[in-house]
Amino acid sequence: MKTTQLLRFDGAVERDPAIAAWMRGHRGVLGAIAHEWFEVMRKCGDEVRELMHDGCPVACLGDVPFCYVNVFTAHVNVGFFQGASLPDPAGLLQGNGKFMRHVKLKPETASNDAALRVLIERAYADMKERVENG
Repeated sequence: MKTTQLLRFDGAVERDPAIAAWMRGHRGVLGAIAHEWFEVMRKCGDEVRELMHDGCPVACLGDVPFCYVNVFTAHVNVGFFQGASLPDPAGLLQGNGKFMRHVKLKPETASNDAALRVLIERAYADMKERVENG
């Protein structure tokens, strides 16, 4: 694994009241999708912290972000800060940036929930490896 400088955010906490407010402000089916997947991120490990960044909820390993959710007009993005390096055998990840990738979820479209859960768990494990071993 190539060593890269990790993005770090100040202010990550165990439970950020701003995220609770964001979730209350995003009701309906899209809000439910975002909330469901953010809960999966929260449950990845004891070191998970969270904060709002660029207007969306971000899950961090300590102060290092690994995933986020965001609600758009017709879909939800589940994003991965180091998604470009994650194995994705189900082909869920979209984007072509140097690091970040996302999965687009639409209420009317079936999603591969098991594969998405694995991606989130891998993102957490990958970030844990990067933090602990450089």
